[in-house]
Amino acid sequence: MATGENRPDLDSRENIERFVDLFYERMLADEQLAPIFVDVAEIDLSVHLPHIKDYWCKLLLGEKRYQRHTMNIHRQLHGKRPLEVADFQRWLAFFTATVDEHFAGERAERAKQVAASIAANMEKSLPSSRGES
Repeated sequence: MATGENRPDLDSRENIERFVDLFYERMLADEQLAPIFVDVAEIDLSVHLPHIKDYWCKLLLGEKRYQRHTMNIHRQLHGKRPLEVADFQRWLAFFTATVDEHFAGERAERAKQVAASIAANMEKSLPSSRGES
């Protein structure tokens, strides 16, 4: 891993796009998370990745391109295959590790905080497959 001074911050669209590519490369190689994206959500990366890049550019840079409602999208996915606490924990661990390995700075730290909030909010908002809500 490079030292903090050698790693860029998530302070430009170019860096955020690189982060998203690295993050998805890691997730789509994972035996737990890949099936959710590939088999259940059936994402088309050529469509999905630009949306995700716009989403993170909105959150970190204030760009206005992303206009979708993320919770509704995840509710639909949850209806096809319940998303579990372990899924959110693994997603967050991959997110954090990808940031820490390749990026450093104020916005990189902010991205990790936002991702933790997103995971916690999704976990609370989607009913558990164990019958909890």
